Amino acid sequence: MRHLALALMLLFTLHMQAGEWIRVNLMGYLPQSLKCAVFMSQEDASVDHFSIIDAFTGQTVQTFTAAQVRTVPTFGGMQRCYRLDFSAFTTPGVYQLKAGDALSPRIRIDAHAYDGSADFLLNYMRQQRCGYNPHLNDSCHVHDGYIQYHPTKTGQHIDVRGGWHDAADYLQYTTTSANAIYQMMFAYEQHPQAFGDAYDANGRPGNNGIPDIIDEIKWGMDWLCRMNPAPGEYYNQIADDRDHSGMRLPNKDQVDYGYGPGNGRPVYFCSGEPQVRGKFMNATTGVASTTGKFASCFSLGSKILKPFFPAYADSLLYRAQDAYQLGVQKPGVCQTASVKSPYIYEEDNWTDDMELAALELYRRMGKEEFLAQGLEYGRREPVTPWMGADSARHYQWYPFMNMGHYRLAQQKGTQKEFLRNLRTGISRTFEKAQESPFLYGIPTIWCSNNLCVAMLTQCRLYRELSGDTTYQEMETALLDWLFGCNPWGSSMIVDLPKWADSPAQPHSSYTMLGAGNAVGGLVDGPVYSSIFNGLIGISLQGLPNLPAQTYDAFQPHNMVYHDAIGDYSTNEPTMDGTASLTYYLASLQHEAMAQHVYVNGGIIQTNPAKKQITLVFTAADKRDGEETILSTLDRHHIKGAFFFTGEFFEKFPDTVQRLLEKGHYVGSHSYGHLLYMPWENPDTLLVTQEQFEQDMLHSYQLLAKAGVKATDAPYFIPPYEYYNSTISAWAKGLGLQVINFTPGTLSNADYTVPQEGNYRSSKVIYDRIMQVEKEKGLNGHLMLFHFGTDARRTDKFYTGYLDKLIKTLKEKGYSFVSLEESLRND
Repeated sequence: MRHLALALMLLFTLHMQAGEWIRVNLMGYLPQSLKCAVFMSQEDASVDHFSIIDAFTGQTVQTFTAAQVRTVPTFGGMQRCYRLDFSAFTTPGVYQLKAGDALSPRIRIDAHAYDGSADFLLNYMRQQRCGYNPHLNDSCHVHDGYIQYHPTKTGQHIDVRGGWHDAADYLQYTTTSANAIYQMMFAYEQHPQAFGDAYDANGRPGNNGIPDIIDEIKWGMDWLCRMNPAPGEYYNQIADDRDHSGMRLPNKDQVDYGYGPGNGRPVYFCSGEPQVRGKFMNATTGVASTTGKFASCFSLGSKILKPFFPAYADSLLYRAQDAYQLGVQKPGVCQTASVKSPYIYEEDNWTDDMELAALELYRRMGKEEFLAQGLEYGRREPVTPWMGADSARHYQWYPFMNMGHYRLAQQKGTQKEFLRNLRTGISRTFEKAQESPFLYGIPTIWCSNNLCVAMLTQCRLYRELSGDTTYQEMETALLDWLFGCNPWGSSMIVDLPKWADSPAQPHSSYTMLGAGNAVGGLVDGPVYSSIFNGLIGISLQGLPNLPAQTYDAFQPHNMVYHDAIGDYSTNEPTMDGTASLTYYLASLQHEAMAQHVYVNGGIIQTNPAKKQITLVFTAADKRDGEETILSTLDRHHIKGAFFFTGEFFEKFPDTVQRLLEKGHYVGSHSYGHLLYMPWENPDTLLVTQEQFEQDMLHSYQLLAKAGVKATDAPYFIPPYEYYNSTISAWAKGLGLQVINFTPGTLSNADYTVPQEGNYRSSKVIYDRIMQVEKEKGLNGHLMLFHFGTDARRTDKFYTGYLDKLIKTLKEKGYSFVSLEESLRND
């Protein structure tokens, strides 16, 4: 038990001495990626080497010397900071870093570290839906809305249901919604294989044959069409800051805008003229900033949605041309409106929107005049102004990254000029980043995380187009910043990863009122202390049962971040920032990920396009099927996968060795065969993360004793074949992937006994398997049987039917493949 105790000590101790910490990317690192951590100390600590420690064994696997340790600027109360470069270490596994007296949180090195992460963000988008809200299984704001600022229609009702709420409030803006739609379309265009299908069009669990991100794009696009009910008629905003009247769920929103409580909200027409801002007026000068966004969305949407909704997609191209022409006729910015407070989206640029609109129309229609016009617009703003600046007003330069420049950089005739423009913005940010140990050169204005995502995106797109890796370390550092390599050691995405520190109490009515967390939402991120101290109604209020996490010891002098539900400036998730991150996370995903079928983070079916089956077997304390099962597998030249509890490993080490000698996969079924969740409520837990991890570490200690390394057994079947998304996430934190049987065939019922009501005879099970094969096929099935069963079950499936089943399915053209082959990345 000595090695297990050491491993547990490493796993659950975040640092060994107060005053020294190591910040890492909590989500993980791809094996071939750049990998850096930041050591920080409140004392004048000297670090000239650091070590990588295996989290399962507690053994040091590699030590890096001074060449990989770089002194960097300090911040806040930290006296010394170092960047620790372990890029040369590429072995997959779960580790910790040790430098000085500090020990890092666990880190994963895994080609699949980001699998499912882009889809995970869509949880927040579904929660933000207006109209029918799948998170609440109820509808909201169904009476929207009443027109404002239209020359002839003011006061009339217009149907603008749908779309997404902008953040914790329930306002809706074309500015941010259109950008969110475009960013998700771009993510899908670039990496369609990264997105799965686990939800239907209404955002409810259950696939519908359409990738979930396409469902979300379509939801937003339908709303965008409602905000454009006729040619030349465009709307910019629903509701205003009168919405800010306390926390309530959207289906309980009774704010009265003059039409009766909860009876509809104002809808602001794109008039091209200044509109109400309380005792002020906004600085609207035209409509191009909004209609340009309409046009680029409609144009790209006509391509992305074509395979799924062909007639609908064709109609979008006509809308795109109309929106673009209105922007040409009425150049200028169309700002949002407020009534009570000074906070609006103060967008000051519009040529970037028209540039992108022109280029998307050129890409879709091939007309040279659109390319020429896009180039003219692009040359008016060579560099997005916030890049390299110390500050900017709220959403002053939006979208935060100019995708039009990227489209021009793809064109042969303009590539050199616009690659230079992209590089200039990056270079300016890079210069500022040298002042930070985290290589963070982003101005910490409101929604700084959104700016971080924009720069992250621009860095990657520039690197891929140019081949220039000068800024790759900063690019990696920005990703790491979002996932915990920052002063506070916290991920900025709610529940991603679920096994480490992430916002536990974001500024959200769902969280405040106990209706769930804002899962998948990217929070605003740090702001300058001067901004935070000047905001109205801000507080460090925590939840009743969860004090705010104020991170006092880690706050830099010039910026703050808090995990406090009362902090709407740093800890409020935003819909557009979340959507914008889908591209980068999709780019990190393993290409094969979307081939398999996932439920609650566990693989329940391998590639459905392949006519292959994998046989898996579990056991807790019985092995009566050993001889028959192994001889059957030998006869058919099949490699099975066997998952055992700790009791089995301890009782039957000879069987384990026999399986390994025959080349079968041997993995964990947990140590203690714990029941993780109550049967009547699978969304709750009966174990803590610590209990789960201790149990799994004990299991893998026995695997190691049998000669199986943790990296050789990365797949795990939970006890009782029963788990939820939290268990899957905790497993991923240990470098493990949950798998489970493919439901429907009843193969897993081969353990049942006649004396109990759930009994299924072997013939019933066989017939059911063949029925499923006939009706749906068995492609990619993980077919689970038990290695041993209760003596009361005399009708053993492995005796009377296993051989027959294999023969019959082989005759039908199925191949039986090993678990490793079925999950292989081809």
